[in-house]
Amino acid sequence: MIRLATDVGGTFTDLVGYDERSGELFTAKSLTTVKNQSRGVLNAIASAEETCGLRTRDVTFFAHGGTTVINAITERKGVRTALVTTAGFRDVLEIGRGNRPDLYNLQFHSPEPFVPRELRFEVRERLDASGHIVVPLELDDLRPIIARCKEEKIEAIAILFLHSYANPEHEILCAGILADALPEVTVCASHAVSRQWREYERTNTAVLNAYVQPIIQYYFERLEEALMKRGLTCPYYAMQSNGGISTFDQAVDSPLTLVESGPAGGVAGAARIGEALRESEVLSLDVGGTTAKCSLIHGGRPTLNVDYKLEHTRIRPGHPVQVPVVDIVEIGSGGGSIARIDDRGALHVGPESAGSTPGPACYGHGGKKPTLSDAILTVGIFDPATFAGGSMHLDKQKAADAIATVATPLGMTIEDAAIAIIDIAHASMINALKLVTVQRGHDPRDAAFVVSGGAGPALATRLGRDLSVKATIIPPHPGIFSAWGMLAAEPRADFRSTWFSALTAEALGELSGRFDDLETEAVAYFAKGHDADIRFSYQVEARYRGQEHGVFAEFGRYDDAGSFAERFHAAHERAYSFRLANAGIEITTLHLEAVLNGPVITLPSLPATGNSIKSAPTTRRDVYFGKTLGWVSCPVYQRGLLRAGQVIEGPMIVEEATATTLVLESQVLEVTDTGILIIHESNGEAG
Repeated sequence: MIRLATDVGGTFTDLVGYDERSGELFTAKSLTTVKNQSRGVLNAIASAEETCGLRTRDVTFFAHGGTTVINAITERKGVRTALVTTAGFRDVLEIGRGNRPDLYNLQFHSPEPFVPRELRFEVRERLDASGHIVVPLELDDLRPIIARCKEEKIEAIAILFLHSYANPEHEILCAGILADALPEVTVCASHAVSRQWREYERTNTAVLNAYVQPIIQYYFERLEEALMKRGLTCPYYAMQSNGGISTFDQAVDSPLTLVESGPAGGVAGAARIGEALRESEVLSLDVGGTTAKCSLIHGGRPTLNVDYKLEHTRIRPGHPVQVPVVDIVEIGSGGGSIARIDDRGALHVGPESAGSTPGPACYGHGGKKPTLSDAILTVGIFDPATFAGGSMHLDKQKAADAIATVATPLGMTIEDAAIAIIDIAHASMINALKLVTVQRGHDPRDAAFVVSGGAGPALATRLGRDLSVKATIIPPHPGIFSAWGMLAAEPRADFRSTWFSALTAEALGELSGRFDDLETEAVAYFAKGHDADIRFSYQVEARYRGQEHGVFAEFGRYDDAGSFAERFHAAHERAYSFRLANAGIEITTLHLEAVLNGPVITLPSLPATGNSIKSAPTTRRDVYFGKTLGWVSCPVYQRGLLRAGQVIEGPMIVEEATATTLVLESQVLEVTDTGILIIHESNGEAG
């Protein structure tokens, strides 16, 4: 009865296995195989079999998360896709919105659409905003489109008809005709992916879903075949961007729900840690090899981004998609992020990464450029002999040589240049963490700070101190925490439907009926009977009359208009710092969150007796803290030797197979009865 999860990152592929009967844990890491990610998954499984006795024949559950979808989109390696849309709306995909993220940039231009204009086809049909047919679907318009798709060797077709969120009749008819005429082509109708208004966003969602659907279908088929050959014949699940899991078949139907698959696993894990510590407000940070990702768990649940945009930056509007995605801010500050000096002599870290090939200079695989990992090694936090449990020996001299390429032009010592690299990465992470807290109306001082990833625990305590969090938390197995989090995730689906109405007592009655319909869909989605153990949560998007956009607020099935209005006012004030108590309120969108209760990974208890506090330190190591403190001798503890209830004052280092944790001076580390490390300020300033 082993539950197994694998997470494919930009640098490493991580594996965690959990035996539900004995509590035994299996862990492994392998370098990500970029050209064929399934090879890296199999390498990790083989490594776990060899090093910790993983029994593949006993695996009854397999969860997988990775970067297949996001890579296909960002690298423009999806399939040749066409768009069929309502006559007169061919260019919606290219026109987009009129917003300018960089107001004074005269060179700004909208992102290139994923379907060129010559492959965007129009069909005569029209529905009004209520879903009533104004112009019937002209079937004859599809004949030349079918012929052109054959001629152009189209592999996927997206269908977007105006107001199909209110009535999908025309899309269903069109999709059936195209599928019959082009059996080798994937057909994706917008209503099957999103039933929300805003035609540009829904068009983009349907197009991107179609663009990657054959890619993910082929990838999962190949992965399933490889897993079956290794004896893993259990059900297969994919980690979704909403923090839940779905079957491979469900994921193939809506592959865009996997766009933030890997990072969402870490957020699900952080929520599980928060639950174990009885902390409902959790700030999550995962520092991997390529990026750092942060998110906020509010009220015990991951926060969803209602306005998610792919490739969004300060100067790029990105590509909006209408799929539920955990609110994650991702920056190019991972362990492999490359440090460089620009033309003006300023030092930068990231977003370019050394990746898994060739990797940081200290890996000894041919990398020559300085990275964050090289800097952490140079200042003494990482041990070159025990890194990654001793499976990978780091070359400290090669790291120093790489850092010298930026230290010499800046007139700095190797150590000070390494500190500068860490400082810049630190500043980027602080900014990202404030984006998901302060800019969302949340105070980081109210949150427990859960830090994971191979490089995260080495930087965690200083980040936590600067943010004044309640406590900094290092979970078990932090270096493979996203995979661990996949075993903490439950099957989940989100159903959103646009519906316009003024907030009245009568509207709330109809609203409850519409939620009943969504619940019926949820039961069918999980293919369970009506006695299935499903948890439902309800949210309603509303706005003040005259506004363009709204905010989501929790909705109780027995709310009256006054109680929901107060909840909406509070949500609006938190998001925008004001409320309009006397303004009319309009309902725009319903959101049902459905979670199928199931087994999740548990946290086994540590023995309260055994190794004494004096036996835990294994050695001492000098760590460079900058010019002020210089080199400081720090005791090194092995995490596996720490016992429940143990309290240790910093500075110190805690080593384990997947990560290294640095505890600063004036900080105290406590070990919970389940082995979670809690670090807080000993002077009472935080925590």
